[in-house]
Amino acid sequence: MRKTMMSLAALCLAFPVSAMAADADWTAVGAALGKPGVVAPGDVYHVGMPRTDLHVVLDGVDIRPTLALGSWVAFQSKGGMSMVMGDIVLTENEVGPVMKKFLDNGLEITALHNHLFRARPATFYMHVIGHGDPVKLATALHDGLALSATPLSMTPPRAAAPQKLDLDTAMIDRILGGKGTVVGGVYQVGIKRAETVMDGGMAIPSTMGSAEAMNFQPTGNGKSAITGDLVLTAAEVNPVLRALRSNGIEVTALHNHMLDDEPRLFFMHFWANGDAAKLAGGLRAALDKISLARS
Repeated sequence: MRKTMMSLAALCLAFPVSAMAADADWTAVGAALGKPGVVAPGDVYHVGMPRTDLHVVLDGVDIRPTLALGSWVAFQSKGGMSMVMGDIVLTENEVGPVMKKFLDNGLEITALHNHLFRARPATFYMHVIGHGDPVKLATALHDGLALSATPLSMTPPRAAAPQKLDLDTAMIDRILGGKGTVVGGVYQVGIKRAETVMDGGMAIPSTMGSAEAMNFQPTGNGKSAITGDLVLTAAEVNPVLRALRSNGIEVTALHNHMLDDEPRLFFMHFWANGDAAKLAGGLRAALDKISLARS
């Protein structure tokens, strides 16, 4: 599971989403959670809950919620069984109460960690999983989230005006070999792994956190702050770590997001702020060490 930071990011992940699928009614799930979502590729009901209430600063950069503060949950139903996965952004004082409520409500915690260094206030990322009736799962999530300041609202957001970034996104696409989207002032790029990721016997689509997620927030004069997480097998971890560090990109976290994934995956978070083209080239060097899906 993930955020991406993406998301993505939220996960806000940089994958296109559709209107509510005609053959699935997720309205009750959105109502129980307290916020509606969208149906994403892979028949996943994805709900983004960016922490717009927080003002987080890292190395002098005001972090946009879609760069690294994008809580999300995603529901998938197959064969009469529903599964939810999520990545919840929390402050230090929110972690304990939210974790207790999730556990009391039958959800499982699969990871708790940082994504970034030096951010103030510090934020932590709690990954959750649950199986069962989707409305009951959404209610359990809502009860936990209510113990945080996570913004929840059933009011649909206003349609955003087309966004133009101070960033050469075509250059980023060309270097990374993907196609990103602009979300909340951040350019988010997601690239699928080659293999199908499984957890508990269910396939985990890219929109549930199994893709490489890379986010760019322009910081002026051709520069960008970058963060995200790269999804890696054990054999890929150190080659990717070396590639990032040798290109001036700080590795800030390495951990698991799931407990029963196959193949076993590790998630590497990163941070840098500098020339966008050079940083995209550094990410490309890391991607070259990863088994990616070929279009």
